[in-house]
Amino acid sequence: MTAVTIDGWRKSSHSGTHNCIEVGRLGRNAAVRDTKDRAAGYFTTTAGQWAAFIAAVKADKFGA
Repeated sequence: MTAVTIDGWRKSSHSGTHNCIEVGRLGRNAAVRDTKDRAAGYFTTTAGQWAAFIAAVKADKFGA
C-alpha cells in the first residue's frame, strides 16, 4: 500500500473548540476530516464540489 500525503491541513479561524473540520489538499481533490477524531480518517471530494459547498455555506443555504 502506498502512503498518501495530504498537504496543509487547515481549520477555519471561525471555528471553536467543538464541531470542527479540517480540509487539506489531496492532489486535485479536497480531503476533509473531523478534528475530534483525526484517526478515523477522512473523505475526499472534488475541488469543484468543495467550492460549491463553501459557496452554499457562505450564502447561508443550510440555515443555523
